Amino acid sequence: MNDLVIKQIEKSLPAVKPEYGLMLKNIQNNMPAVVRDTSNFHKSHSQFMQVTLDITAISPIRSIKHTLAEIEQTRLALQEAYFKLRKEQIQLEIKTQDLKKETDHLKAELIRVEIMEIKVNHENSQNYVNGALRKMNFLVNQHQQLLKKIGRAEITEEDYEQEEAKYHIMTCMKQALNAARARGGLIDEGNHIYLFDLGINGAQAQAEVTAYLEMEKKIIASGNMPPHDLTVRWLEACANAWQKHPAKYAESRGFSVLDRSSLTNALVDGRAA
Repeated sequence: MNDLVIKQIEKSLPAVKPEYGLMLKNIQNNMPAVVRDTSNFHKSHSQFMQVTLDITAISPIRSIKHTLAEIEQTRLALQEAYFKLRKEQIQLEIKTQDLKKETDHLKAELIRVEIMEIKVNHENSQNYVNGALRKMNFLVNQHQQLLKKIGRAEITEEDYEQEEAKYHIMTCMKQALNAARARGGLIDEGNHIYLFDLGINGAQAQAEVTAYLEMEKKIIASGNMPPHDLTVRWLEACANAWQKHPAKYAESRGFSVLDRSSLTNALVDGRAA
């Protein structure tokens, strides 16, 4: 259909501009290759970008949550696209019937143009549906891989709640470390506030960041480079050491960080809060 539109544009060009006709012929000759290669895309991000720069949660269950959110967003987009495609199909059928009945030459020509427009829109919509399907299939596979990594067949809402302390501590310390790298070793104000809200002493966190940066300097001085997983293991150690602090601080303010009676799995196996 896109090739057909280009041919129609060529017919409509003024005779005084022949150079545009040459351009269109060149486009038309190379369009099959363009269409073929473009079919590899029609999606917002690459698979690489999805799992490195889009889904950046540092803990496994948070990664699963983010992946599921991406799947749900794509599912809703596909659902919307389905209705759009179906409406276009019906509109095409109506216009085709109208064309058969139309006796006026100009009105019939207008209907033909409208049919062409619907077909082009339908083709473009289908391309993006195909891209969304590939994205969704990739994310569904990632969900299964993440479950396999943590050795689970499924996760519950309680699993998610139980991991939150670890996720926020690791995220806060990741941000604090990155801020300290750019600020002469000092944690920034925003992450000090984050630490306070998690019930973690900022001076203690600063001491950990300082010690970690010193350790990295010694590794570099020895002629080696600190591996990325060293930072991840340090973040996990911080989370394991401080994971009870957020609940203690919440409880001191009169809150409970986990109310099993309000979870979807509250009555599984006869459990109750």
